[in-house]
Amino acid sequence: MTELRNVQADLARFRTRIFAVSVLVLLCFVLLFARLVYLQIFRHDDLRAQAESNRTSIVPIVPNRGLIMDRNGVVLASNYSAYTLEITPSKSGGVESTLDELAQVVDITPRDRRRFKKLMEESKSFESLPIRTRLTDAEVARFAAQRFRFPGVEIKARLFRNYPYGELASHVIGYIGRINRAEKERIDDSEDQANYRGTEYIGKLGVEQSFESVLHGTTGVERIETSAGGRAVRKLASNPSTPGNVVMLSIDIKLQKLIEDMFGSRRGALVALDPKTGEVLAFVSKPTFDSNLFVEGIDQENWQMLNESIDKPLLNRALRGTYPPGSTYKPFMALAALETGTRTPQTLINDTGTYIFGGNRFGSPANEKGGIMDMRRAIVESSNVYFYSLANELGVDTMHDFMAPLGFGQLTGIDVNGEVRGVLPSQAWKRKYYKRPEHQKWYAGETISLGIGQGYNSFTMLQVAQAVAVIANNGVKHKPQLVIATQDATTRVRTPVTPEPPIDLGYKPENLKVIRDAMVGVTQGGTGTRVFAGAGYVSGGKTGTAQAVSLGKNQKYNASTMEEHQRDHSLYVAFAPADDPKIALAVIVENAGFGAASAAPIARRTFDYWLLGQYPSEEDLAAVSQGKATAPLGKPRVAADLPWPTAR
Repeated sequence: MTELRNVQADLARFRTRIFAVSVLVLLCFVLLFARLVYLQIFRHDDLRAQAESNRTSIVPIVPNRGLIMDRNGVVLASNYSAYTLEITPSKSGGVESTLDELAQVVDITPRDRRRFKKLMEESKSFESLPIRTRLTDAEVARFAAQRFRFPGVEIKARLFRNYPYGELASHVIGYIGRINRAEKERIDDSEDQANYRGTEYIGKLGVEQSFESVLHGTTGVERIETSAGGRAVRKLASNPSTPGNVVMLSIDIKLQKLIEDMFGSRRGALVALDPKTGEVLAFVSKPTFDSNLFVEGIDQENWQMLNESIDKPLLNRALRGTYPPGSTYKPFMALAALETGTRTPQTLINDTGTYIFGGNRFGSPANEKGGIMDMRRAIVESSNVYFYSLANELGVDTMHDFMAPLGFGQLTGIDVNGEVRGVLPSQAWKRKYYKRPEHQKWYAGETISLGIGQGYNSFTMLQVAQAVAVIANNGVKHKPQLVIATQDATTRVRTPVTPEPPIDLGYKPENLKVIRDAMVGVTQGGTGTRVFAGAGYVSGGKTGTAQAVSLGKNQKYNASTMEEHQRDHSLYVAFAPADDPKIALAVIVENAGFGAASAAPIARRTFDYWLLGQYPSEEDLAAVSQGKATAPLGKPRVAADLPWPTAR
């Protein structure tokens, strides 16, 4: 039987479907239109920026780092451009295999591998790290021809820091190195974040670190049009970088080299100041290190050699090395006696060679003459007994309160980072320093050795030099200053660095004259006479010998039976010319014995250079560096006729 279809019902169902589809299509068009409105109107600016970003790329332009010069314009830190071969570990198939294959194209030494491994440990995997620097044109060409084989490896042209004199003045100049994670986090949290885009190096030590903001410059930007593959097509706009400013130091690099040569292979420090301005004329710490080792990232072998050496070449002894001042402290003790009214210049003390206090014997060196001492003779002949008894009369807190304004045990405020305070003892200091109550008590017997610059006394040569400069400058103290000017890299306009106002410590002129006259006596008839014989000027000074290790109660000092690092230090403090001082210094030669034997000869040649323009003969220079000279040997050379130190 044939089934009859209900046409009306089918038509109704069809119309319903057509309506549903029409509604659905209309809804889709409404949604598409709404999306179009949203994208074209509400997201217009954002999408346009994204499109522009896909078409263009913003590239930072790293500025040239500013130069560092000495006071005469000799360049101590410069820049050079070179090609580097760099690897991004996260993009390479495998670092070790990549290095092995690269070694077949360019020369990669074991040192390069060790340095690269150290950089990887300090960096993130997505950072581009140099495996080779200073590629030759031939090496660049060889790699370019086979670049397709090395994903994540590329050649870049970079500016590198160069220290043309290598180890010379390295503690003053410092060095730059790759920005580590801690420094990166600090930069990201600072206002300088944008200025360090694209920068991979930062000052790590010395002037490079302390004047980073002056030397770095201002980062520029380039807007580059790129292809779909990311290749640069053309430059659309450019805002050039501004080079860092030139930093001019107060040191004379030829004097610096002379002093470093006079130390030879010995350890020690010397700080020379202009007492009238506080300018640092020489700032020596020996041994030194080659700042260039750190620029490309130091390898593990060299790092261990520097870091684990018993001579501690990375220690800035002038800024961070602290030592007992020994007998160089005696002029300041005498000034304290005069200013506090404890003694007069005519007060007489009988030096029997031994001072007894509380049942303990405080002795003197066998070569001391002894006898009746007034203040001048006590300084000239370096009487221990005179100053033992003076320390007992003054007391530890009076000594502390007098010595602190001179700068002993205080931060001088010099314009480089890293200075240490040292120790100027007092009863309050001991209570704070020691934790156990039985160690916090100050015993009267501890005061005695402070009078001859021993005991808890521990100061930097910078502090001692500043104190000597105060005596030379009639009681007026200047803050030491290493940087005397900056120069705009674009306009070449030089701007002097304004020093802080000096401080008059208020000493009586007649008391200062007594001390200066006594220090002149040291070079005219005292412990420094032989060294300064025949000098073309009159200077004041004081020799010193300081213990490096403590001796037992009944133990006598015998250098020949002791390890070299345990022998006494040799010290000398001085100023010249005596009637109008233009230079004041403090010098220590570690474990070199009597002050007149090793430290004073270095001071003599320093004065000869600065005041007379004389440079030691080669024979004399060799003798001084071995501690075998007193007065100069041979005919001195004219300093102005000698070339500047040879740059590398």
